[in-house]
Amino acid sequence: MPDSRPTIEVRDLCYRYTTAGPGWALQDLNLQIEAGEYVLICGASGSGKSTLCRTFDGLIPHFHGGVMEGRVNVAGLDTRLHPVSELFAHVGLIAQNAEAQLFNSTVERELAFGLESLGLAREEIRRRVEESGEVVGITHLMNRNPHHLSGGEQQLVTIAAALALRPQIIVLDEPYASLDPVNVQRVRAVLREIHRRGTTIVLTEHRLQNAVADAQRMVVLHRGRIVLDGSPRSVLAEDVTPFGLNPPQVVRVAQTLGLPQTPLSVEAVSYTHLTLPTN
Repeated sequence: MPDSRPTIEVRDLCYRYTTAGPGWALQDLNLQIEAGEYVLICGASGSGKSTLCRTFDGLIPHFHGGVMEGRVNVAGLDTRLHPVSELFAHVGLIAQNAEAQLFNSTVERELAFGLESLGLAREEIRRRVEESGEVVGITHLMNRNPHHLSGGEQQLVTIAAALALRPQIIVLDEPYASLDPVNVQRVRAVLREIHRRGTTIVLTEHRLQNAVADAQRMVVLHRGRIVLDGSPRSVLAEDVTPFGLNPPQVVRVAQTLGLPQTPLSVEAVSYTHLTLPTN
């Protein structure tokens, strides 16, 4: 019988870093993310996006310490009771700085590193490395030094390394922050394919134009609290500017024109719905 529990369940979560004074970075958070969802968590810098991500793989509370109240369950595991080394087989967290997560001399070794720590057989490691490399489209980079790759290629390597572990969830903290438009599109396409194959995707961003069209759900954080939660169209029907967010230009134009359904990307615009003024 399939497990009916949410993939991620956050209950009454409050957290503060001990080095950041008495203020709470997260306050009274309740959130459920179901298996197979593609969720965009957004908010201005300092809203708590990265902090929330760190609770998903146990970095909070095991690495960062601080004061944590409430609970976070991931893949049925209470993150307070299970170490990061156990959780990382269930949830892959990819930080904003991809290069800082790369430690090995070749891409192939980078993809095998986490698998070796799990004690898998050599043949299984080889098979998973090849499979994740193919899904992400980096098989031609296997013998390259990851530190000599472009920023976009490095981001793809970190995604492939996480994917090789076959986690239920992949969490990405502002993955597009340092990428040019071409590499943003490459990474977006890879994440769509991974999601299509059944992996839950949780992505944080404050530049909405790169993320809303791919997400099924949009959660807005403001000062450590959830203030909006729903489909991207329903959330963007609200005024999100008080929360430090700017709707994509196509959304603003569509709302000004009064289109019956707000497009989330330029590609989604149906020009037959536009009524242009005549002279």
